[in-house]
Amino acid sequence: MPKVSVCIPTYNRVELLPQAIESVLRQTYGDFELLVCDDGSTDDTPELMAKLSDPRVRYIRHDRNIGKSNNMRSGFEAATGDYFIKFDDDDRLTSDFLKRTVAILDKNLAVDFVGTDHWIIDIHNRRDRDRTQRNSRQWGRSELGAGIVDDLLEVVFVKQSFQIGATLFRRSALEAVGFMLPGLQNCEDNDLFVRLALAGKQGYYLPELLMEYRVHAEQEGLNRALPYLRDKLRYLERYHFEAPPLEAVRKARAIETQLLLGLREIEAGKTREGRQHVWQAKAHSPAKAWLGLGLSFLPFNWRQMAFDRLRKWRN
Repeated sequence: MPKVSVCIPTYNRVELLPQAIESVLRQTYGDFELLVCDDGSTDDTPELMAKLSDPRVRYIRHDRNIGKSNNMRSGFEAATGDYFIKFDDDDRLTSDFLKRTVAILDKNLAVDFVGTDHWIIDIHNRRDRDRTQRNSRQWGRSELGAGIVDDLLEVVFVKQSFQIGATLFRRSALEAVGFMLPGLQNCEDNDLFVRLALAGKQGYYLPELLMEYRVHAEQEGLNRALPYLRDKLRYLERYHFEAPPLEAVRKARAIETQLLLGLREIEAGKTREGRQHVWQAKAHSPAKAWLGLGLSFLPFNWRQMAFDRLRKWRN
């Protein structure tokens, strides 16, 4: 059996999936299997996968869309390697990712997962050095030194320094916490890291740019924001931390997320739900809440124009 299982969940990304697959097949470490889990794609993904003859690649196709988290779980359940990584179908691993991270898990038996830093790339595969550095600072990775991470819960919850697509796990550690929760389609990575930390697992940080995270227009927009904010609120409301500083951060993020969700719902025409969420979270930002409630009385087209102008003014 292979040492490492690499999982790429995919859905209608036939134009980017080949690059993700290629980044695995060109690894300088060769003892792996690649599981491509297709969540019922309606594009040419099946035809693409039928052309791949590499025996290390396994294609798992679902006839219908079963949801992001369930699709990822299907890959994890099919994995046979001692180590496991999942990354998205629009991202890429650098050629030495497995070699560098496997070496650490092989050497340090107490370590349950190894996270690395990552590049920010655009739709044309261009690396953005400035944006990469800002991203590393924003999520606290620039402050982390190489080695086992102290205060892991603070690092993964408050700073959110670890990115799941840039992390190699012991499969046994993931099995111990149940891997991804079924039905959680967004923030499933944050939730997994929190559960690992609460279970006493050990994380190691390797400060090297060993993965490429792609930023593109498809990731933005109202249709993407609403389910993300709903799942983020569910994720934040699942926990109650014993440490007062952590609990204060959780509560502040939950009420902020509820307010943002309400504003987005008002913008999308879900007026009743939006008003309720905004009213319940008005303590976070009374001015923003009252503005949103005021805009909710505008006709739908005027409302959207007002939100667009406010965003442009803010930027």
